[in-house]
Amino acid sequence: MRLTEFEINVIKQSACDIFGSDVQVFLFGSRVDETKKGGDIDLYIKTNAGNDLTHKIKLLVELEKKLGEQKIDIVFAEDQSRAIEQQAILHGIRL
Repeated sequence: MRLTEFEINVIKQSACDIFGSDVQVFLFGSRVDETKKGGDIDLYIKTNAGNDLTHKIKLLVELEKKLGEQKIDIVFAEDQSRAIEQQAILHGIRL
């Protein structure tokens, strides 16, 4: 996994602050592959709290404040038949 401990902690804490302590956050995509370089941070989020645009923007703003400007994509768990969710479930790493 190509995230630092600091980045992992910031992502987890920010998600908990916005979605509550029962939120589950997974890293998926190119950042789970140690052999690749670069790439955005792809996060798959399972939550019982709101998964609307307002919550997504709050999380993105919080992460940018704490991690600096980075490309971060957020996918909410909505329908596990979607290809992107299947990829996140199969290859993702829980933070």
